Amino acid sequence: MTAIGIDAAVATAPQVRRRPLNPSMVAGSIIIVLVGFVAIIAPLLAHADPNLQDLTKTSVGPAWLTGGSMDHLLGTDHLGRDMFARILFGSRIAAIVGLSVVLIGGTIGVMLGLLAGYAGGWIDDLIGRIVDVQLAFPFILLAVALVAVLGSSVTTVIAVLGITSWVQYVRVVRAETKALRQRDFIMAAHATGATHARIVFVHILPNIASVVIVLATFEVARAIILESALSFLGLGVPQAIPSWGAMLADGRQFLDTAWWIGTFPGLAIMLTVLGVNVFGDGLRDYVDPRSRGR
Repeated sequence: MTAIGIDAAVATAPQVRRRPLNPSMVAGSIIIVLVGFVAIIAPLLAHADPNLQDLTKTSVGPAWLTGGSMDHLLGTDHLGRDMFARILFGSRIAAIVGLSVVLIGGTIGVMLGLLAGYAGGWIDDLIGRIVDVQLAFPFILLAVALVAVLGSSVTTVIAVLGITSWVQYVRVVRAETKALRQRDFIMAAHATGATHARIVFVHILPNIASVVIVLATFEVARAIILESALSFLGLGVPQAIPSWGAMLADGRQFLDTAWWIGTFPGLAIMLTVLGVNVFGDGLRDYVDPRSRGR
């Protein structure tokens, strides 16, 4: 194949068509940046120790309610702990778990998806069967087993969520890779003698990166919800570490007398997940050429 022919074939590689940023993406990014900023400077914003108990100030209402105090802007819980400080520090767990799970699950899933989609044959079938087994295995049972063996910790939560989230990446990346490996620019790369590793990581991976990034944003939201669910059930982070899910569990029995104990952590979860999902929707529209005409 001549150099001109190769250049023409490579020129047919799929290009991501851009469109102006939409309001959803901007709004979601603002929420994400705000939560990340709060997580980083939580010790500077919190005026109290999130685990400091004061049994003389139990279930004090938010500052704007009768009996509330500016010392406890969002009130205190049933043990006298400052809710504002606990929610600020809870954002750290949400951010750490969300990003760590995506990093672990995304790395494993993308690598296996590329392998299955590019190699095909028995390798594709084997990875497909592993995915089927993973999807059929009860998530809660795996969480209980790992917590029983490893103990309750942030690391255990990340491990549980990380080894259960990779299957989503495999399915998406595998399909995208299968669609790309027959394109002209991949054939041209084969003709020039490019190695399989170069074709996968230089020609295929960059062209599916946008899809992976969009999927990763939604997986961050999923990880935050699942971490909160595990903490709510007592299978998440230790009680000494503020977690929105654990705070929500503490407040469920006080909804009629101290509604703020469960309401504010619930709102924190909702707004964070909403921000990530809205950002993901906007990012999908931004990188997907088919959305230009919508």
